[in-house]
Amino acid sequence: MKAVVFEKFGETPTIQTVPDPEPAPEGVVIKVEATGLCRSDWHGWMGHDDGIRLPHVPGHELAGVVVAAGKQVTRWKAGERVTVPFAVGCGRCFECSSGNHQVCEHQTQPGFTAWGSFAEYVAIDHADTNLVRLPDKMEFATAASLGCRFVTSFRAIVDQGRVTPGEWVAVHGCGGVGLSAIMIASAMGANVIAIDLTDEKLDFASKIGAVATINAAKTPNVVKAVKQITNGGAHMSMDALGHPSTSFNSIANLRRRGRHVQVGLMLGDHARPQVPMDKVIAFELEIRGSHGMQAYRYQAMMEMIRTGKLKPELLVGKRISLDEAPAALMAMGGFEGIGIGVVTKF
Repeated sequence: MKAVVFEKFGETPTIQTVPDPEPAPEGVVIKVEATGLCRSDWHGWMGHDDGIRLPHVPGHELAGVVVAAGKQVTRWKAGERVTVPFAVGCGRCFECSSGNHQVCEHQTQPGFTAWGSFAEYVAIDHADTNLVRLPDKMEFATAASLGCRFVTSFRAIVDQGRVTPGEWVAVHGCGGVGLSAIMIASAMGANVIAIDLTDEKLDFASKIGAVATINAAKTPNVVKAVKQITNGGAHMSMDALGHPSTSFNSIANLRRRGRHVQVGLMLGDHARPQVPMDKVIAFELEIRGSHGMQAYRYQAMMEMIRTGKLKPELLVGKRISLDEAPAALMAMGGFEGIGIGVVTKF
C-alpha cells in the first residue's frame, strides 16, 4: 500500500510503498477513505510522544470501510462503513470495565502506538469494543473529522465540563478543537465566548454559535475581558490550543466554583504550565482533562448530528491528497487554518 512514512523525528516524511496490514485475531483492517490532519500528528512527528517507534506512519482521525476481520471479531464484517476513537480500549482492564475506554490502561492509538491512517489501509485492534458504525448518509470526510477533535470536544463540553443551558463558556483557541467545542456548547444551550488571535476565525466562530468574541492579539487582558462579558467569569472554560498562556487564562477567567477542561495538548516545553493555584483553592475551581471519547458515547453525538443540532460538516476545511499530506503535516506546527483539514484522495 501507499503510505506517508517518517524515518527520523523532525525530518521530511515521504510517500512510500509498504506492506499491507493484516488483522489481529480481535482486529480489523480498514480501507481508509478519509483521514484528518491534526496537530497531535505534528507532535508525534516532532518526537514528543514516547510511544512511537520508527519508521512510522502517522494519522489517527479516520473513516473507511472494513476489508478484513480477525477470527475472533463477531460484530463486524467486510463492507461496513466505520470510524474509531483515537484511543482504542482493550475492553478488559478496570477502566474499560467501568466504561472509561478513553483512558484504558492498555490502550493502543493508531498513528502513535501503531501505524496510522496516512495510508491506504490501517489495522485497528479490539474491533468489537471500538468500532463505530457510520450513518449511510454521512460523508467519510465528515466522519473522519469526528475522530479526535470533535469527539474530544463533545466529551469535554458534555461529560467533563457538564455544561448546562444558560451558562457562560469560554473557548480559548478556534482551531478544529475550539470550533467543535463552540458548536457543541452552543447546541447545549450555553452562551459561548470565542477567543483567538485572528478575526477570520472569530467571525467563523460567531457563525457557528459564539455570542461574543475576543481577539487576544488586540486585547491587553483576556481574563478581564471574559469577566466583563460574563459579569463575573465563565462557568466553564476550555483551553483548546494547548499553550501556557491559554491554559492560564482559561483557569483564571473562571467564576467561583467554575470548571476548566484542558483539551489542547501540553507537550515538550509546555508540559508543566503555570497554574493560578491560589484561585483554584479560594474559588474551589475544578481542573479536568479530556482525552478522546468512548465508542459507546458516539450514539448520543450521532443523534444530535442526525437531528441537525450539530453540523460537523461545516467544520471540514481543506481537502487534500495523500501526496500533499507530508507538507501539510510539517505545517501543523503553526496555527491551524479555519476548520479541519482532511485527506480524501489516496
